[in-house]
Amino acid sequence: MNKKRYFLEPPEVKDYLVKGERFTKWSEDSTKTVPVTMKMDPKGFYVYWMNQSKETTFLDVATIRDTRTGKYAKLPKHPKVRNVFNLDFPDSNHLAKTLTIVSGPDMVNLTYHNFFASKDKVTQNWANDILAISYNAARNNACRQVFWDKIYVRISLQTNKDGKIPVKNIYKMFPADKKRVESALAAAHLPKGKYDSMKPDVFTEAAFRTFMMNLCPRPEIYEIFTSYSTKPTMTKENFTKFLNEKQRDSRLNEELFPRLRQDQIKALIDKYEPTSTNSNRGFISPEGLLLFLMGPETSVVIQDKLAKSQDMTQPLPHYFIKSSHNTYLTAGQFSGVSSPEMYRQCLLSGCRCLELDCWKGKPPDEEPIITHGFTMTTEILFKDVIEAIAESAFKTSKYPVILSFENHVDSVKQQEKMANYCKTLFGDALLTEPLEKYPLKPGQQIPSPSELMGKILIKNKKGTHEKPAQAKKSTGSSHRSGNGSSCNPPGPKLSLPGWN
Repeated sequence: MNKKRYFLEPPEVKDYLVKGERFTKWSEDSTKTVPVTMKMDPKGFYVYWMNQSKETTFLDVATIRDTRTGKYAKLPKHPKVRNVFNLDFPDSNHLAKTLTIVSGPDMVNLTYHNFFASKDKVTQNWANDILAISYNAARNNACRQVFWDKIYVRISLQTNKDGKIPVKNIYKMFPADKKRVESALAAAHLPKGKYDSMKPDVFTEAAFRTFMMNLCPRPEIYEIFTSYSTKPTMTKENFTKFLNEKQRDSRLNEELFPRLRQDQIKALIDKYEPTSTNSNRGFISPEGLLLFLMGPETSVVIQDKLAKSQDMTQPLPHYFIKSSHNTYLTAGQFSGVSSPEMYRQCLLSGCRCLELDCWKGKPPDEEPIITHGFTMTTEILFKDVIEAIAESAFKTSKYPVILSFENHVDSVKQQEKMANYCKTLFGDALLTEPLEKYPLKPGQQIPSPSELMGKILIKNKKGTHEKPAQAKKSTGSSHRSGNGSSCNPPGPKLSLPGWN
C-alpha cells in the first residue's frame, strides 16, 4: 500500500512583479515624495524599490503582515503631500492608486510603507499577490536550502552603479569572522578584497554554494558519509541503506509509511547530486548528501501534515477554534493601549474567534466603544473595530469568523448604532438568519465550517422581557467580580434576528 503524499506549493511570482511598476513613495512623518520603481525578485524573497539615484530599499517578504488598498490604505494628511497626489480634487480617483504594505516582527511593532501608483488598476493586483506570497505555507515552513537561496538573492540584488556585486556586501552579511569569509571566498575562486566587485555572471549559484560549504563546513555530515562509503561517492545501494535504516524512524508502521522505492531514491540523487556524471551512474557525493539533508524531504515539520486538507464538513462545535481574548489590547490588560489594528493582525494570523468588550460611549457623540472595563486601558471606537474586521476577515482564510460580544452597553440608542454598523459594514457576510437546512430546533445540528465560509457570526446574549421586579432580582447575580465584566448586564441587549 502506497500512502498518498501531499506537498506544499512554492509561491507563484508573476512576471509583472519581477518587471516592476512605477510608484511614488511617501511617509507620514515627512513632506517629501519620492518616485520609485518597485519590483520583486523572481523567487519572491524581497520587495524592493529604487529611486532615481538607483538607491535601493529592500523589504523582506517574510516580515510583510498585510497589504491594503483603496480606503483601507493610509492617506497623507499634510497639505503639501495631498496636493502632490491631487487628493482634494473631486475627480482625482486617488483611492484607485493607493497601496500600503504593513510589515513588522510581530503584531504590535508595525511599519507602514505607503505608495501611490502612477496608473489606475495596478495596486489591487500588487496587494493581492504580495500578500499571497507572504502567507505561502511552503515559504513559512521553509527548509534550510530556502534560506541559502534567500541569502544568494539578497547579495545578487545589491549591485553598485556599474551593475556589479560589491564584495563588501558579503562581509556585511557575515560579519562575525572576516578571515573565515575571506578564506571561503578564495576557495570558491571569488574576489576577496573588501573593495573588490564582481559581475553577476561570476557570482553564480554554484560559486555561492561552494562559498557557503567552506564558510559553514559540516564535518559531522562527512563522518556519516564515510560510514557508508570509503570512496569519494556513495552508491545507490548504500544511499538506500542510509535512507531506510538511518534516516527512517523504525517505529513507523511499514504499511502506512513504507520504505523508499528504488525509483524514489534515484529521483533524489538526480535532484540533489550537483555532478551529472555521478547522478547518471546512480552515485551521490558528500556535497549531494548535504544538499539532500538541507532539502524539504528532511524538514522537521512533515509537509504531508501541512499540505493535507482536513475534513471541514462536520458541525462547527466538532472543531477546536483558534481564538483571541481581549483582542483589542497591544499590551497588558490593566493599562495597555487598545487598537483596531489588533483585530486585523489576529485575523490575518488565522484567528477565527475574536472578543469585543463593548461599552457605552460618552456624550456628545455617544459612540459605542471597545475597552477593558474599570481599568486604565485606552478606548477605541466600536465602529473602527467593525471596519477593521470587515476588511481583514477573509484575507488569509475563508472559514467563518465568530465575534464574541461581551456587551455592557445598556443604551438602546447605542445598541442600535452597533447593530447598524454590523449590518452596514459586514453586508451579506453577516449571518442574520439560520441557514435553511439548519433550523434552530432542539437536537438539530448546526452548520459546518465549509457551509459557513465567508460568513461572520455574532455571539451575543439576546434581551429578555422580564418584569421589573424579576429583572432587579436577576441583575444582582449576573455581575462577575474583578474587572467588572458582565455576561448579562442590566438594561436592553443588542439583538438582531438570528443572533444568539
